[in-house]
Order: sequence, then C-alpha cells, then structure tokens
Amino acid sequence: MVTENDLVLFMKGTPQQPMCGFSARAAAVLSSYGKPFYAVNVLADPEIRQGIKDYGDWPTIPQLYVGGELVGGSDIVSKMHESGDLGQMIEDACGD
Repeated sequence: MVTENDLVLFMKGTPQQPMCGFSARAAAVLSSYGKPFYAVNVLADPEIRQGIKDYGDWPTIPQLYVGGELVGGSDIVSKMHESGDLGQMIEDACGD
C-alpha cells in the first residue's frame, strides 16, 4: 500500500467517519491539499494495525506516508502543514 500510492494515511476510521480526533485532524489536513489519498482503516484489520506500527517503527496511529516515506503522526503532520513543508512534500511526490 505504501509503495503503490503517493499519499497513504493509516488511520482509525475513514476520512468520512474518523474514529479519533488525531485521525480526524490528519485526514482534514491531507484533504485540504485536494490530492487523492489512500486511507486505510486500521480498526478493520488488527494485522494491518500492528503491521504498520512495526513497518514504520512508529508506535501510534495515524501515520502518514508521502512518496513511500513515513512523515509521522498527527502532530507532525499539523506542524509540517503549518510551516508549508508538507505542501511541498506532497507536490514533490504527486507532481502537478
């Protein structure tokens, strides 16, 4: 999933129905860029929920991957969005 999609958000719930505030915030920030992203509801599959924590060596959900690289969780995503760094990273990964 991470390598086949430019933007992947592993979250609790879905962008339309997030199941925690951190996931809601990360999905809202990502949606604000108007780029399609692949959202994975980790609550639907315990193996994915644990597997992504192991894969990225990151203990919490949500997790954002841009261009195959782990960006981080909700706080990092928010800070990078505010600084403009996330927007540049998304443009670099997605083109346009």
